[in-house]
Amino acid sequence: QVQLVESGGGLVQAGGSLRLSCVASGRTFSTGDMGWFRQAPGKEREFVAAISRIGGGIFYADSVKGRFTVSRDNAKNTVSLQMNSLKPEDTAVYYCAATDRRYYNVYDPLSYDSWGQGTQVTVSS
Repeated sequence: QVQLVESGGGLVQAGGSLRLSCVASGRTFSTGDMGWFRQAPGKEREFVAAISRIGGGIFYADSVKGRFTVSRDNAKNTVSLQMNSLKPEDTAVYYCAATDRRYYNVYDPLSYDSWGQGTQVTVSS
């Protein structure tokens, strides 16, 4: 497994921006696909974005498409989530996740084997 540590969360007003980062350690980072999920109080964990091993495959939830951008730097073992035009409904704990599987449902959190501890994002109206 890989160890993941997120950072970059915080409190921001609606319309603002935040950039989340996730640093990986423990195995070769470039061999894994990476995902971002979020979980609001009382709700299930939901898919936000994902990026493939070499960045060729990128996926977004409809709710964040056009506002969020996922990227990775394999040389720095880092995956990032740039979040623009934030809305109060984006408020949640954001998690990064990793998987080594070749065939899986990118939108399903059960597809991912390693998780970070999460970082809180709060968007005020």
